[in-house]
Amino acid sequence: MNLFESELKVINIGLESFRQGLADSGVKSVQAQFKPPLSGETELFARARRYSARIDKANKKAFGRVLAAKPALIGMGRALDVIPGMKKDLILHAGPPIAWARMCGPMRGGIMAALMYEGMAKNPREAEKLAASGRIKYSPCHEHGAVGPMAGIISASMPVFIVKNEAAGNYAYATQNEGLGKVLRYGAYSPEVIDRLKWMETALYPTLKAAIELLGRIDLKTMVAQALHMGDEVHNRNRAGTSLFYRAIAPAVIKTCPDTETAARVLEFINGNDHFFLNLSMALSKASLDAGRDVKDSSLVVVMARNGTDFGVQLSGTGGRWFTGPAPVPDALYFPGYTKADANPDIGDSAITETNGLGGFAIAAAPAIVQFVGGTAADAMSYTLAMYEITIGESDVYKIPYLDFRGTPTGIDVIKAARTGILPFIDTGVAHKKAGVGQVGAGVLSAPPEPFALAFEYFAKNLK
Repeated sequence: MNLFESELKVINIGLESFRQGLADSGVKSVQAQFKPPLSGETELFARARRYSARIDKANKKAFGRVLAAKPALIGMGRALDVIPGMKKDLILHAGPPIAWARMCGPMRGGIMAALMYEGMAKNPREAEKLAASGRIKYSPCHEHGAVGPMAGIISASMPVFIVKNEAAGNYAYATQNEGLGKVLRYGAYSPEVIDRLKWMETALYPTLKAAIELLGRIDLKTMVAQALHMGDEVHNRNRAGTSLFYRAIAPAVIKTCPDTETAARVLEFINGNDHFFLNLSMALSKASLDAGRDVKDSSLVVVMARNGTDFGVQLSGTGGRWFTGPAPVPDALYFPGYTKADANPDIGDSAITETNGLGGFAIAAAPAIVQFVGGTAADAMSYTLAMYEITIGESDVYKIPYLDFRGTPTGIDVIKAARTGILPFIDTGVAHKKAGVGQVGAGVLSAPPEPFALAFEYFAKNLK
């Protein structure tokens, strides 16, 4: 009865524009950050609640395996020799499965570059014809224990890092990072792209391989933990991670490389490529998350990946099944002369970092990144805090200084994402939609709702 004797305050759950009339009238109000559930099948949410004890037990098991992972760089090798199921006529790509006819421009360009690099085509025209002929097979990197940034192209002769999860014994693989600009992973295939790849095969690879063999192993998990304290989130900002890797590898390069000129060029290449560590952060995330696979009744997301056409996810409790939806175009800061009209939809396996509690989930540790789209440090904090709402727990190793060293939000729970409507936040590079152009910017985006809605519905319907 005393309600109308006190000052009224309004909580607005609808459109924020509804507050305007209140503001004009001098009424105090706050905006609730409410989003509708991703699925309209309310019975499925009730079903998930009925099985919640079993799901929680399964998630604890799967999540525990991810946290217990000990990813270490233990060596390098040719893709054909070390990646399971790799063949000479097979090209691995980023994201969920896709046929040549549906591939986007940058993925086609990356494949064309790979075919010329392998000596299977002499020029872009021959490469494009061969790629579309049916003689070349295509498969997702994720289905072979591998990951690749942007187009994610891995062909038989390409050198790859070998990362071992020493806790569970599983492996992950990733190529060496080419740098920025006109590079294969962004769909470029000019002679300079092929020349750089050949140098990476004949000089960079043997030099790093010998150095890693001398060291025996490099603890990547500890390296990432340090990088987070130095301003990285190890997806779109890798300056600290690359510096730490450089410090670890440089003495071994000097000791093992017989040619001082080659040693100097290798070290200069790593030093001049702030994103060199990206491929390693992806591989360590892949090795960590694969340990959490195939736990019955677990709603843990173990893969988020994009092929430039589709955005796909996989769950621990649903095997290797893909759930897909249209890939969105990122909000980005574009290089001079380019706009959003030039941008290809989101592409790459690099969202495996977010899936592992890094990248956009740890962006509060690297607020400089939100400047890509005119954001602030407060925005970075908000993005990270929102991710705690859809994750199973927090990392016990990856910590954010600005949050009093709170662990990063880790282990996306598809049920929480579906129920809250909150979608994973990702920071990413942007490729031109036409093959051969390359990178045109960098930015951020939220994952599309369709894959998570489909994954939740399938998961809930199959609870028994």
